[in-house]
Amino acid sequence: MKVRVLSDPVERVRFLKFATVGAIGALVDFATFNLFASVLGVHPVLSSVFSFTLAMLSNFTWNRYWTYPDSRTKPLARQLVEFGAVNLVGLLIRTPLFAGLNGVLVTLFAGFSFLPIGIFTPTFLGYNLALATAILVVMLWNYFVNRYWTYNDVA
Repeated sequence: MKVRVLSDPVERVRFLKFATVGAIGALVDFATFNLFASVLGVHPVLSSVFSFTLAMLSNFTWNRYWTYPDSRTKPLARQLVEFGAVNLVGLLIRTPLFAGLNGVLVTLFAGFSFLPIGIFTPTFLGYNLALATAILVVMLWNYFVNRYWTYNDVA
């Protein structure tokens, strides 16, 4: 299967829109994650699952109506189920990656004596860097699978 995002200007614009939607989703993800983990004291892996779910719903809405507005041959419910299935696999990729990285990174940042006092604690930095890494990995999975399955009705 040819990766058209490299050769097709229309597909490049779609990818940039998808990435913009992903950035909005990342803001939702980080804000929700930090609210649950740092403010409410919810376990970080569970906080990551909650924040992922809210970001996924935001991403679906933006992608359906902005990135792929010409994707209307599929009913909304079917497209949401397909998008959700792709994202469920993304969550299965993300969760162990996040769980493995956050402990390592928190320990790594704990060794840095020059960290400023306040919000930038080793725990905060470790959790958020682990989350950023997991988001980037899953974004690539989500783009390609959603483009060629969920939004395959777009020329």
